[in-house]
Amino acid sequence: MTWVNVCKVDVLDNDKIVAFDYNDKKILVTKIQDKIYATDRICTHEYADLSTGFLNEDEKTITCPLHFSRFELETGISQNPPAKIPLQTYANKMEGNCVYVFID
Repeated sequence: MTWVNVCKVDVLDNDKIVAFDYNDKKILVTKIQDKIYATDRICTHEYADLSTGFLNEDEKTITCPLHFSRFELETGISQNPPAKIPLQTYANKMEGNCVYVFID
């Protein structure tokens, strides 16, 4: 269990997605209205990289580019089929000009 330095805060312009790998984890980080979200990057329905999906700032969701399941960034919950399993979400923090994600 460790805090991982993902990127500089200024890299996370609103509605930009940062994808990163840490050991066997594939994670995406994004910022909407000055709040940072971190979730698994791979759709729980079928292997698709959500960092190439569609970010909806108003609903705070990420949509899978393959079958269009939407996931809440705050909770990871799937909002529509075909995905039924939620994404794992990760605690995150800003320290100075760096964004950290807690990986367990």
